[in-house]
Amino acid sequence: MTAPDAARVDYLQRLGDDSLILGQRLSEWCGHAPALEVDLTLANFALDLIGQATLLLGEAGDADELAFHRDVLDFKNCLLVEQPNGDFAQTIARQLLFSTWQHMLFQRLTQSSDRFLVEFASKAVKEVAYHRELASDWTVRLGDGTDESARRMAEGLDWCWRFVPELFDVDATLQSLIDSGVAPDPRQFEDEYRSAIAAVLAEAKLEAPADQRPILGGRRGHHSEHLGHILAPMQYLQRTYPDAKW
Repeated sequence: MTAPDAARVDYLQRLGDDSLILGQRLSEWCGHAPALEVDLTLANFALDLIGQATLLLGEAGDADELAFHRDVLDFKNCLLVEQPNGDFAQTIARQLLFSTWQHMLFQRLTQSSDRFLVEFASKAVKEVAYHRELASDWTVRLGDGTDESARRMAEGLDWCWRFVPELFDVDATLQSLIDSGVAPDPRQFEDEYRSAIAAVLAEAKLEAPADQRPILGGRRGHHSEHLGHILAPMQYLQRTYPDAKW
């Protein structure tokens, strides 16, 4: 595999792992959400994300093998998506911060020099636009709701805020793909991202959390303790019955 090919596979795994892990996280709400409408919505979000992961990891290699037979250190997702659901407000905070970034990224991927990524992003961006819209709406409803809902929303944002800088981190692998026109440079839309988040928080009557020491490493396989707890149930059947046929 040549260096450009290796970088492309790495990038596909990053994007695919983001969607896979967040999809698995959101599926944990099935049957537990605060209202039936929300339960169905989060389940549909999970299906959208796992569908994205199937396409991205399938382009990178064997999607099932990559999803169910890699160890924690081999996953390349950002740290934000593996964070615990917490309460509903924390889930919404995570969704707002990630979906806003993912939507902006996919918009730019429609201009990629990579044909697969253009075709993928042109379809997926429509799903993610809805994820972003709903997360924004719920942020406003909770922030501009009761004292209790506002407090929980603020705490959820505070928990997730330290993981935002990783979304805009550029390493040598990503830089090579930026130079070749395959991947957009996330640093070029960081200001737009922060302005968009600030606008939602202003409508929600919430203050943005103070900047914290950024936590990086997910793209290099340096994960929090939470990822292992996600993978254990997700990979159970395949690891217990590796030769099973469905």
